[in-house]
Amino acid sequence: MPIESPFSRLPDDLPAGAPVEPDPVYLDEEEWTGPDFLWVSNEPAGDAAMHWMRLFERREETGLYPLLLNTLDGEPGRPWHVGELFPKPVGTIDVLTANGVLRRFWDAVAPEPEEDGADDFLSGPWPGLAAAGEGGEDPDVVARRIAETLSIGRDWLLGLVPAARGADTLTIVGWDGPCNHTNHTQEISAVVRSWEERFGARVVAVGFDELSLSVAAPPVTPDHALRVAAEHLAFCPDNIWQGVGSLEEYAKGLVGADHWSFWWD
Repeated sequence: MPIESPFSRLPDDLPAGAPVEPDPVYLDEEEWTGPDFLWVSNEPAGDAAMHWMRLFERREETGLYPLLLNTLDGEPGRPWHVGELFPKPVGTIDVLTANGVLRRFWDAVAPEPEEDGADDFLSGPWPGLAAAGEGGEDPDVVARRIAETLSIGRDWLLGLVPAARGADTLTIVGWDGPCNHTNHTQEISAVVRSWEERFGARVVAVGFDELSLSVAAPPVTPDHALRVAAEHLAFCPDNIWQGVGSLEEYAKGLVGADHWSFWWD
């Protein structure tokens, strides 16, 4: 008996769209035989954030997590409509821990210790996960605010993924944005799961190689922000090395920040 598509009963008033299949060329297979894993609107729209907020409120009822989706500059079909995707089951995330993933990333990107033996935070061993944020706002309220902010002057595609949480959508759809850092998107999902739990993060938008999270309980002290910045360096070194260039300077921007964005070269 065929499995019913999770998109067979979509909420009302959605823009025109359709489920997407991965291109077999990217999977090294003759055809895709797995379940439907992503629905995408046909065209970007200025009201995508309005739909996102409505669907975000109903995600537990529908079983569908909404995403604001962007494409590669100059190639609007990539990656979503052409199926440049590598979907994997949620179980591939379950076997990972954020600490283990970030430790491996840190060992690959942290600078070598200085010859004079100075106790440099950056060149030392993996410092471990930062403490959870304290207090903060309602994560859903912050997520809606960030979605609305991101929509100002910008059109987005609307995506829907059969997932219980935003972190899992990245692996379920087979997003390959961080491929120059890791080819295993489940590692990215494992870290984002931890940020959901420790900082009230929510996945709001995903681009070709970009990720935007709302953050309800960000660090509020410089010391805490520096520990969080170390996680960001391991997770997405391009944010620092091709951004402000200094972990300490980057950390200053995390204090009280309700929006974390990442970009992989």
